[in-house]
Amino acid sequence: MIEARNINKTFGDHHVLKDVSCIFEKGKTNLIIGQSGSGKTVLMKCLVGLFEVDSGMVAYDDRNFTTMNFEQRKTLRKEIGMLFQGGALFDSMNVEENVMFPLNMFTKELPGEKLERVNFVLKRVNLENVNKLMPSELSGGMRKRVAIARAIAMKPQYLFCDEPNSGLDPLTSGVIDHLIREITEEYEITTIVNTHDMNSVLSIGDSVAYIYKGQLWWKGDKETILHTDNAELNEFVFGTELTSRLKR
Repeated sequence: MIEARNINKTFGDHHVLKDVSCIFEKGKTNLIIGQSGSGKTVLMKCLVGLFEVDSGMVAYDDRNFTTMNFEQRKTLRKEIGMLFQGGALFDSMNVEENVMFPLNMFTKELPGEKLERVNFVLKRVNLENVNKLMPSELSGGMRKRVAIARAIAMKPQYLFCDEPNSGLDPLTSGVIDHLIREITEEYEITTIVNTHDMNSVLSIGDSVAYIYKGQLWWKGDKETILHTDNAELNEFVFGTELTSRLKR
């Protein structure tokens, strides 16, 4: 579980996050949604420590992340997996080297042990015998699955996914969504997904936090999001021709 408690964040005169409190539950896909500029990306970056909060607290299973020193945060980050927008694979490394990168950085395992783990996570994301391929030889969906394999290589307790479906077609997006949900449930991970994709919300949104103008405006799940009287949320959810048909 990850908890954000009364988080405030400003940049100059711009108050981006305003007293945001939210609990992200273990074993569930916790989605953060909102319009561009709403503060959802800043919230995620505050949760992982890329931005320091001005006030408030971030806690990882009752461990106060906000007050940790550098070494304590470094230790905790070994428990965190990150799926970056676009995958963020190293172009100069093949698939095996990309997935092994965090193992080389943070463990003292023997080469054979690391390779065994690499092969295991690649198999888990349905990618076998691709170890020596370069990122340029992969499709968009394959790159995302390699990135997921890298994110779970260290057996994380917490997984952050930033726009995991960015640039993917709807069918491939669905594959990535369900893979993230399967891994979350299988390994009892606290997963937080930053997205604007309503298909993801309706498919895997076990818990959904809607950020509006820097505030937590609504919280619910995929079952209740279509039946709320929250005007701003409805405008966001039913803002396209496709989703507007769900209201009819």
